[in-house]
Amino acid sequence: MFRTPVRLRAAGRTDAGVHATGQVAHADVPVEALPNAYARSSRTGDPEFAPLLRRLGRFLPTDVRIVDIARAPSDFDARFSALRRHYTYRLSTAPYGVEPQQARYVTAWPRALDIDAMNAASRELLGLHDFAAFCRRRDGATTIRDLQRLDWSRDGDLITARVTADAFCWSMVRSLVGALLAVGEHRRTAAWCRELLTTTSRSSDFAAAPPHGLTLIGVDYPPDDELASRAVITRDLRTR
Repeated sequence: MFRTPVRLRAAGRTDAGVHATGQVAHADVPVEALPNAYARSSRTGDPEFAPLLRRLGRFLPTDVRIVDIARAPSDFDARFSALRRHYTYRLSTAPYGVEPQQARYVTAWPRALDIDAMNAASRELLGLHDFAAFCRRRDGATTIRDLQRLDWSRDGDLITARVTADAFCWSMVRSLVGALLAVGEHRRTAAWCRELLTTTSRSSDFAAAPPHGLTLIGVDYPPDDELASRAVITRDLRTR
């Protein structure tokens, strides 16, 4: 639409099959290219980016929607300026599985789960740790993360995990959920989860949870005058 290549930079990548309702991205658009995205005539009283939103709605596939556009401060970086990301993971323990309208977003789980045991194990994982046991290896990437929230709730047959961290490494959330499901089935203990934090490589003692139950629901950013300093901190490679 801009008639020139424009690179979109997202707050984070997700595994294939994972959803996002709160993804954030930024793009640097040359000033001279911006008018190309607008029709020759626009509706009177339209917000600045309303015509662009309408055009994107026509061109994007039906499973992708950009819901808002704004001018970003010059120091904003969707990935490196972020303070934290929020995810949910949803499962259903209903004997019939998942209702069709939710089957794309909720994982059917055929066995009973002890939510109290899962919450106890989750508390053992909170804080700044090396989550190598829960991450797929990437050369040159650190696996040290600050896990700020990990808890479970039940509403009838629906079980929801809420997970927040400053950042997540590859497959980390799905791996955390997979390990805690083993605890919920009483195949593992909270102490076992805690001991995984001493492991220096991806553990083979559990499987990552299926991707479709996971959704990125939000990304937090600092005030505009702290964006640049936050990016510096984020880019700094953490070590043990």
